[in-house]
Amino acid sequence: MSDPTVLISEADVQRRVGELAAEISRDYDGMGEITLIAVLKGAFIFLADLSRRLAVPRRIEFMALSSYEDGSTHSGAVRLVMDLRESIEGRHVLVVEDIVDTGRTLHYLIELLRTREPASVRTCALVRKKDRHEVEVAIDYLGFDIPDVWVVGYGLDYDEQHRALPYIGVVEPEGA
Repeated sequence: MSDPTVLISEADVQRRVGELAAEISRDYDGMGEITLIAVLKGAFIFLADLSRRLAVPRRIEFMALSSYEDGSTHSGAVRLVMDLRESIEGRHVLVVEDIVDTGRTLHYLIELLRTREPASVRTCALVRKKDRHEVEVAIDYLGFDIPDVWVVGYGLDYDEQHRALPYIGVVEPEGA
């Protein structure tokens, strides 16, 4: 696999994360503590930077989900791999996701969280492949729309590689 080509520079990522934090802080101002739920593994860097820039009280939780795959295709089935440690009943929840591709995983997660009776559920995604959507899902706070390419960096990976890059890059997967 070749080295990643820069799609979104480190400066642009940091600028947009700051803008998102300002929007979220404005929208949640006066609402008390919010619970940020990061979807692992990819959202951890985005969550850390976003959380540090928020001007509202927050709690941080993690969940992990997995899409069943059949070779290189997704069956559409999603399963919970790691659940929350605490109840979100009555809390304002902001789901922090690294990438929204087909929309199936985020849709599943939102529906699951709503059964737990939070005060509200909103979503924040770093990147979205709008042309790949199979399930419509609302994204309240969006970093960037990107083309249908394999992206790495800033938490995103290819075979667990390139997560720590400070920018979002494009790679050509082997055999593609």
